[in-house]
Amino acid sequence: MNVRDFLGLCSTHNAHRWYLPIVPGISTRGSFLFGGCGLAAAVAAMENATGRRLIWATAQYLSYASSPSILDIDVLVPVAGRHSTQARVVGHVDAREILTVNAALGDRDFAFEGQWPAMPKVRPPADCPLAPRWPGADDRIDARFEIRIARGNPVRDGKPSTDGCSALWIRLPYGLEVCSATLAICADWMPSGIGQALGRWAGGNSLDNTIRVVRPVPTEWVLCDVRIHAVQRGFAHGLIHLWSEDGVLMATGSQSAIVRVFDPGQLSTKNA
Repeated sequence: MNVRDFLGLCSTHNAHRWYLPIVPGISTRGSFLFGGCGLAAAVAAMENATGRRLIWATAQYLSYASSPSILDIDVLVPVAGRHSTQARVVGHVDAREILTVNAALGDRDFAFEGQWPAMPKVRPPADCPLAPRWPGADDRIDARFEIRIARGNPVRDGKPSTDGCSALWIRLPYGLEVCSATLAICADWMPSGIGQALGRWAGGNSLDNTIRVVRPVPTEWVLCDVRIHAVQRGFAHGLIHLWSEDGVLMATGSQSAIVRVFDPGQLSTKNA
């Protein structure tokens, strides 16, 4: 299954105009577009419009797109060079701008390569507990992925983390391709680390979302290695590394988010 089918992203007669119906399956439990799905749709549209693969993309989230509605996606290409293209997406519902994405796409023949960060040592997915799910999420984006806690405390006791680090195993839906857009969806689980860092049931609404693509490879599970750097003035800042099961660094991401604290009494242990 390609990521366009997973998202429901639709083409038009114009290669630079796409649209995305906002349905529950790509929405949060609050019934608005999951930020990672918005970035993924923009990435898929840019890659298809330019014929080049993503190097990096950064999204600024300006407003919420509620379900049901239609997000129109306009691809702009200010510069198309020999090896790289600079592109931009404006996503809007009617006249209201929802997100702006700036990106670079391209490939170069180059003789040298390397990977320097080390994949954290965690238990395999089958040995990790399921992540709790919030009520009202059964037909939302969370329900389309199996999520397990690879590093972190399933129970929040109010004690902050000593290092701000946590990790999730995310199982991709059967047959979903591993590509830049798919990784953009996974990277938006970075705010899950806010609660782990604070020792409370907390998360965040993304203000921005940057993904840098290294090497997507086939994998059933993606390890989301989250590092929260700081929480101050009600905002959190952190990054995420996305690993294949066999230790390939596929992408990195970073975000700032508005911190939200939740009522733990609403949690469910159901997640499959």
